[in-house]
Amino acid sequence: MITAYYGNGQGKSSAALGYAVREAGNGKTACIITFLKAEVNYEFLKRLEPEIKIFRFERSKRNFNDLTSEERDEEKANLKNGLNYARKVLGAGQYDLLVLDEVLGAINEGMVSEDELKDVLKLCRPSMEIILTGGVLTAGISEFCDKVIDIKAEK
Repeated sequence: MITAYYGNGQGKSSAALGYAVREAGNGKTACIITFLKAEVNYEFLKRLEPEIKIFRFERSKRNFNDLTSEERDEEKANLKNGLNYARKVLGAGQYDLLVLDEVLGAINEGMVSEDELKDVLKLCRPSMEIILTGGVLTAGISEFCDKVIDIKAEK
C-alpha cells in the first residue's frame, strides 16, 4: 500500500507521523526519512525506538532556499543518499512502514527525479506500507499510489 499526503494545507507530515505512531502501538515498526526539512528536533521520537526510527540526510540546518548554489548541490547529493537508504530499507524488509517525508517536495524542487522515486516505489513489498508527503503530487507518482489524500487549507 502506497499513500500520498499532498496539498497546500498543513498537517501532511503530522498525519504521516501519527500513522507511524499508531502502527507502532499495534506492534509494527516504522522508518521515517525526512527530505527538505530545516532542522527539526525529533529527539522526543528517540523514546519510540526501536519501533520508530527517523533519519535525516541533510547536513545544513538552514532551509534549502536559503543556501548558496554550492551548498544546494551538496544537499542534493545528501538527499539522494536518503533515497538510496530508502532502497536499502525496502530491500531489507525490516520495517512495516516507510515514511518519505517531503519527498514530493524534493521532486518539485528538482532535487530528486520522479523516475528515481518510482524506482524506489517499485521495491515495495505487499506486506509493507509507504507514505509519501509533500505539497505537489505529480501524475506519474500518483499512478503508483493506492491512496491519495489532498490536504487543503479552507481558511
